[in-house]
Amino acid sequence: MKIAIVEDDINMRKSLEISMSDYQEFDVKTFRNAKEALKKLDDSFDLVITDINMPNVDGLEFIKVLDGRFDVIIMTGNATLSKAIESIHLGVKDFLLKPFDIDDLIGAIKRENVVQNTIKTAHQTQKKVDGFLGTSTVLEKLLKIADKSAITDASVLILGQSGVGKEVFANYIHKKSLRAKNPFIAINMAAIPENLIESELFGFEKGAFTDASEAKAGQFELANGGTLFLDEIAEMPYGVQAKILRALQEKEVRRLGSSKVTKIDIRIISATNANLTDKIRVGEFREDLYYRLNTIPLNIPPLKDRKDEIMQIAKKMIEENCNKYNFKLKILSDEAIKELLEYNWPGNIRELLSVIERAVILSETDEIQVEELYLDNRK
Repeated sequence: MKIAIVEDDINMRKSLEISMSDYQEFDVKTFRNAKEALKKLDDSFDLVITDINMPNVDGLEFIKVLDGRFDVIIMTGNATLSKAIESIHLGVKDFLLKPFDIDDLIGAIKRENVVQNTIKTAHQTQKKVDGFLGTSTVLEKLLKIADKSAITDASVLILGQSGVGKEVFANYIHKKSLRAKNPFIAINMAAIPENLIESELFGFEKGAFTDASEAKAGQFELANGGTLFLDEIAEMPYGVQAKILRALQEKEVRRLGSSKVTKIDIRIISATNANLTDKIRVGEFREDLYYRLNTIPLNIPPLKDRKDEIMQIAKKMIEENCNKYNFKLKILSDEAIKELLEYNWPGNIRELLSVIERAVILSETDEIQVEELYLDNRK
């Protein structure tokens, strides 16, 4: 834990520095005043401990300038009720009266460390649930759109190249929605043989065709109350598109071989890496279905346009793969980092995950070299 101590009294400052040197888990840096601290404080610090009564910029003014960037513990020999109240309003985590025992300070630091670790763990868990391995300005903008759409039942059309994370976004929207406790059913339309699509989507009754030895519910029924994610919708046969449109408009489906209709309550999220307007122009995709699916478009840029995420994802996956294979933690060489950032990533995030896992497995040392990334198709 990296700690900044701001104290104008040189004897107090040295005393704290010496006392805390016995605690190896703390990396302590001391500063004579707020002005000096403000020049040196960066995101590597976890906690600021500051006196209140200091020349030029006092502790409370200093905390206001920090503007919530760091957790703060105050120490003072001249406390007043008004200053204590003001410090609480500023978000100060603890308030120590001088003279205090070093154990009191260590106790306050350790309590704050527990809180920080709890928050950090919760944040990491949430990230894992959400499925996103990194963050960027682009991603944050997309997530704002996803969050707004999640609280509605509006259809979402997710556009983007293969491997950019379209299903991750679909899952995210479902988990943020009121339907989160109900099914999330994902179907890759490109993976289903054309002669089986209708029976897969709408189900069938026993005897509906030669191999129908028993009745089976379709994916529309299985997703009832939840979300149906239709991936690669551009690959749907034109005739099936009309039946999907009718199911969405009428909110009902009929199994093959049955005269009975089943009411459905589902939210549709669809995705494609194709240009649907071109498909419409050449008569391969229904325009009316396009408008039904495209209430909220979510266009995900390729990884090459989200460079902020590349190293975040790479480092996270190196750690996960080293743990997975019981390897000592590895790092990337400067040349390997440069190559990852300059590479065009035609396979997007899916390719990056594969590249990192392969590099972790095949690298000869604890430092992954550029040639061990085995990147092809360089641009």
